[in-house]
Amino acid sequence: MAEPPVSDMHAYSPQGLPHSVAPGYCLAQGRLAGMLPLVGLTLADHGGWDSWAARRRNADTAMAARHGHAAEQYADLLGRSRGVVMKACQLLSLASLPTVGTAEHQAIYQSVLARREDDTPSMPAGLAADLAENELGLPLHEVFADFDPHPIAAASIGQVHAARLHDGRDVAVKIQYPGAERAIRADLCDNELLASLLRLSCGMTCVQADVPAIARELSARIAEEIDYRVEAVNQEAFAAAYRGHPLIRIPETVPELCTARVLTMDLSDGFCWARAAAAPQHLRDRWGEVIYRFSVGSLTRLGMLNADPDPGNFLFHADGSVTFLDFGCVRRYTATQIRTVQAAMQAIVDSDSTQLLRVLSHAGYVNMADPPDAPALMAWLREAHTPVVAEQPYTYSPDFAAALRGSDLARPGRYADVIRRLTIPPDFLAVVRVNLGVARVLAGLGATGHWAAIHREHCGAAAPVPRPAPE
Repeated sequence: MAEPPVSDMHAYSPQGLPHSVAPGYCLAQGRLAGMLPLVGLTLADHGGWDSWAARRRNADTAMAARHGHAAEQYADLLGRSRGVVMKACQLLSLASLPTVGTAEHQAIYQSVLARREDDTPSMPAGLAADLAENELGLPLHEVFADFDPHPIAAASIGQVHAARLHDGRDVAVKIQYPGAERAIRADLCDNELLASLLRLSCGMTCVQADVPAIARELSARIAEEIDYRVEAVNQEAFAAAYRGHPLIRIPETVPELCTARVLTMDLSDGFCWARAAAAPQHLRDRWGEVIYRFSVGSLTRLGMLNADPDPGNFLFHADGSVTFLDFGCVRRYTATQIRTVQAAMQAIVDSDSTQLLRVLSHAGYVNMADPPDAPALMAWLREAHTPVVAEQPYTYSPDFAAALRGSDLARPGRYADVIRRLTIPPDFLAVVRVNLGVARVLAGLGATGHWAAIHREHCGAAAPVPRPAPE
């Protein structure tokens, strides 16, 4: 019996992509060049950074003087390492941690893991408006024809307000909590905090890791997430790539109204996650396919991954389309890195354990002086990629999503001896996070699809990894 067509949603090949979509990780370019210092590094233009930081401190001081405790509480909520650990846990896809490490760090970790984004109190209307005016440099009535002082959504370090421009365009305005950037950036200097968290997470998985390198990767991603100008550049790149797509919607930004702490974009409506999860099955299947295609296609076609597939970052529509939100954490990949992912996936699908070991060794994930057992490595990865290798169509289930995060596929599971012989490079963190996040979302939708066919569409033409010369 012939396999039915996946859908009318074929691989999307955008034309005329902007320079920022080019393969290779090069976020800090153009108007962002030289803006983002990484942990442990200093900007060459010391005066420029010091001047910028001084202006921020002065603005925050003035804000605190006008609004008192209401302005200070957010720095307190996100300070004392909590904001950094919260972001790091999101990037590492951690939902729990073992009771090890120092008592001080353990208290921070557990308080963060117990906290939800909506636990943060909304900013008073006057404070939110004052922040927006301070960032945009104009009275709100000159910028917006209407501005709702009450937030319509909360983010991890800010909140979102509905507004309307004078030309009638409805927009969403994300405003960062006062003091959040300063508190988190200061805590990024605590290198031991992230290193300790990484040692805990690596201990949970048995995986070998270059802890300092991954700590630098986390620091860089967190530093980007607290500057909304980086998110604006990311979102503009995705919007340009998918503009005109029938089922993938990316809100357009308003560049002149985007600053380090304010992000303005088109206001989008749609079903929230709770309503989508209760929708008819045919719609949930369609939405699941759109999300799957977006995650796989963005990597293989654009060289980018939006590494925050949280259920709250989607809006769902009755025509089967999905709006994608929150582009604060985006990772760029080179053509070589993409070919490695494609070749590894093809080997997994083909159940070619020799080729899989060769691909991973070539990429530096495996040390051939102490390699894992090839059949066991293949069994582990095929189990982790069940939706692609199982009989089609396959239905994502909560049990499968839980198994991906569970101990059976990590320590002290059946594959501990395999995993401890793998080295995970820092740039692979985003791929892991997206795989886990998409599985969770599709399981919540109970989405059924021909995922193997989509895999062939995006990975079937992967360039072969060089094979060793015959002896």
